[in-house]
Amino acid sequence: MAVIAALSLWFVSAAILPEMLAETPIPAVRQALLSSGVQVGFVAGALLSAFLGLPDRLHPGRLLAACATLAALVNAALLVLPVGGNGAIAARILTGALLAGVYPVGMKIAVGWGVKDRGFLVGLLVGAVTLGSAAPHLIALGGGADWRVTVLLASLASLAAAVLALGVRLGPYHATSPRFDPSVIGRAWTDRRIRLAYAGYFGHMWELYAMWTWAGAAMAAAFAVTLDDATALPLSRMTTFAAIAAGGIGCIVGGLVADRIGKETVAIIALAFSFASALAAALAFGGPPWLLCAVFLVWGASIAPDSPQFSALVADFAPASQAGSLMTLQTAIGFALTFVTVQATPVVVDLAGWPVLLALLALGPAFGLVAMLRLRRLMSTERGTG
Repeated sequence: MAVIAALSLWFVSAAILPEMLAETPIPAVRQALLSSGVQVGFVAGALLSAFLGLPDRLHPGRLLAACATLAALVNAALLVLPVGGNGAIAARILTGALLAGVYPVGMKIAVGWGVKDRGFLVGLLVGAVTLGSAAPHLIALGGGADWRVTVLLASLASLAAAVLALGVRLGPYHATSPRFDPSVIGRAWTDRRIRLAYAGYFGHMWELYAMWTWAGAAMAAAFAVTLDDATALPLSRMTTFAAIAAGGIGCIVGGLVADRIGKETVAIIALAFSFASALAAALAFGGPPWLLCAVFLVWGASIAPDSPQFSALVADFAPASQAGSLMTLQTAIGFALTFVTVQATPVVVDLAGWPVLLALLALGPAFGLVAMLRLRRLMSTERGTG
């Protein structure tokens, strides 16, 4: 619940962008920076956290509470800063940096509660991240034309997250590291299993946040061809919320199945479906609205269930005292990729159109699929020789 509430800060700017544009013209580059700035901040915060080993050295519940509180205050600054100005972009970057103390730290807490059911536990956590990411679109739908209401409610939700986090207990498998160990970073590249899990995650991240950030804009543009503006925008918001939320449910279901058939197998299935969905979205763009809605719902349901399995695999392969730092490093590099795709999306759309952009996003899951098939072969070989 704490992660759901805190992660509602992530897509605030994307959810309220139409209302902000109606109030003040914002250049396309700045529009993208309001969203991709969160990714930039998250990467910086996650790298700093990983190199200092914060998730493995500090009490993760208290760290999460502190970061959620500060993130709520920074997000609330959007209420007084010039719309789309440098201060607003800086606030989004700082919000992302603070959320690095929420998402990866939450994973550290989750993996401390189990081993045999770790796929399910991390699936629950990433499902919470997904539902929290969807929340601003629902809040914006209820907030009407006043985008400041959405900003305020998201900040209040993050403050509630801090209170909830203070009540978090640590599991029996939680382990701490008394000092920063630079060998943690080296393990990510010397252990082939971790390296392949990282590669699968990077392919997944290529498409994930670009789709989450721009799905509403893409569908609104497609719906505007056949529907009036008063219908197109609410429909795009409802579909975006439903698509992202479907991924949260998919994370939980995938986690339940992963502990039976294998985490790598769930990742392979999800990557295959999201690859096909990205191509289908490109082909369905401009067609009947119901068809594009259906494609985005399938895409949303399949784009997220692999995410927790990459992290759970890293936790399985790593020593318990290093798991938090390795998962944080994984997310930091993955989110660095998202900056490229989120920022490049409006540029590619202006040059080539939405269908081309959607098709290009399919390259990520294709790359991840190859990495996970290689990991499954490696794991099968190790089991056979063990």
